[in-house]
Amino acid sequence: MRRTLSFFIGVILGGLAGAVIALLFAPESGSELRIRLRERADNLGGEIRLAAATKRIELQERLDTLRAPKVQE
Repeated sequence: MRRTLSFFIGVILGGLAGAVIALLFAPESGSELRIRLRERADNLGGEIRLAAATKRIELQERLDTLRAPKVQE
């Protein structure tokens, strides 16, 4: 558990450091970069919502299958 938590903290800190470096060395102006980042964030949010909805449907179908009365032979 502790190793997993340490790993995720490292991933988050590494991601933040990479983002800061990318912003500092970006060849675009600040406004262009913000627009592009906002578009990417919106796209990512849409993909996450779609994946969550798909998984929710899949899990609901599996739950319905498990709740269905079993037919005795």
